[in-house]
Amino acid sequence: MVEYAYSLDSVFSCLADPTRRDILRRIGVSELSIGDIAKPYPLTFAAVSKHLKVLERARLISKRRRGKENMVSLAPQALADATEYLQWYQQFMGTRFDSLEVYLNKEV
Repeated sequence: MVEYAYSLDSVFSCLADPTRRDILRRIGVSELSIGDIAKPYPLTFAAVSKHLKVLERARLISKRRRGKENMVSLAPQALADATEYLQWYQQFMGTRFDSLEVYLNKEV
């Protein structure tokens, strides 16, 4: 349970950063080299590399070697865990809104 909570904390912490969200969006489309990931950002290569390390620790990405390049791809399991966690709240809030609607309809 502690590992699961740590994993969710890491995922949501990563998703709080706009650069990391953009990196995830881009590699969700296709696997990219670290150099290709770094190109559009006004950051140093070292700064992008730090973002990738944080994403990797949260298990949101995976890296593999292709010749001299490190290729980065999306690792969807961590996002699936976060989605499962959020679905409980979505159901909970849906129930609450349904109850509110019933209450408001009775008052009219």
